[in-house]
Amino acid sequence: MIEQIDHIGIAVRSIEESTPLYRDVLGLEYEGSEIVEEQGVKVAFFKIGQAMIELLEPLDQTGPVARFIEKNGEGIHHLALRCDDIEGQREHVAGRGVRLLSDRPLDGAHGKLISFLHPKDTGRVLLELTQRREEGEGKFEDKT
Repeated sequence: MIEQIDHIGIAVRSIEESTPLYRDVLGLEYEGSEIVEEQGVKVAFFKIGQAMIELLEPLDQTGPVARFIEKNGEGIHHLALRCDDIEGQREHVAGRGVRLLSDRPLDGAHGKLISFLHPKDTGRVLLELTQRREEGEGKFEDKT
């Protein structure tokens, strides 16, 4: 079951250059950053209510976020939906004709499991399913 919006992912060329807007201008609480090798990005999170804003900076020019920025410029990349059973949610959406972009849940930031839905099946919106692995996960140790 989908529980809530987990975060909104925003593709940026530089987290360092983008942070002042979210932290200093908007006054959002900086939660930390880390490198997510499997996704080819450095991420930084800012708390807004019960959700987060995630800045995604590509680690190189070959990954999906780098290609997104090259094609579209900086901006909203995805909407992440927190669920309590990512495998069950994957089966649910696949059973209703929505394609998944991976054959299994992947490792995401905060040690979460993530899975993306094909934007051609979701009204051109890249949706990410996310699930915490264990209670208490979700705190950064600033791994950058």
